[in-house]
Amino acid sequence: MIADLIKKNRSCRRFYQNHKVNMKTLKNLVNLARLSASAANLQPLKYILSCNPEKNARIFSCLAWAGYINDWPGPAEGERPAAYIIILGHTVISKTFGCDYGIAGQSMLLGAREKGLAGCMIGAVNRRKLRKLFDIAPEYKILLVIAIGKPKEKVKVEAVDSDSSLDMADNIKYWRDDKGVHYVPKRKLNDIIIDCY
Repeated sequence: MIADLIKKNRSCRRFYQNHKVNMKTLKNLVNLARLSASAANLQPLKYILSCNPEKNARIFSCLAWAGYINDWPGPAEGERPAAYIIILGHTVISKTFGCDYGIAGQSMLLGAREKGLAGCMIGAVNRRKLRKLFDIAPEYKILLVIAIGKPKEKVKVEAVDSDSSLDMADNIKYWRDDKGVHYVPKRKLNDIIIDCY
């Protein structure tokens, strides 16, 4: 069921790097994005796929991981993603990409979870370096990088304690315990519904 996939679909940042993800799997995930909604049905998104260790290392060098966990530089060798999908916006088709790439990214991540994989949408990207390393033409805007692999970490969702303050920045920060379990605070359903008619 979709609810089960969504509950399992947490941002994963540590993987079994040696567990290969093949090109067919990546293409199947992009096909899910292709079939997803697109504003005005313009379909301006394009993709670069990698399951090649050398190319993956280049992509990895352009990414920042887990901004709330300040003392962690990202996954160590052996825990890095086995594959990546770079989402690009074709500026000849459209100058803006609205929420298309979020919808596409979510579709791909849900598809990955269905296959026993996990992923992470990464927006903290050194776009200039990535463009240069992959000779990405200027008409393509680099929107997101999706990391994909077999999940190595456990992620637990916990309820945010209170909604009494508008300044809840500390309450929503994800964190790790000393066993490496990744905790993701989520606001309670009744705290996000303003009114019901």
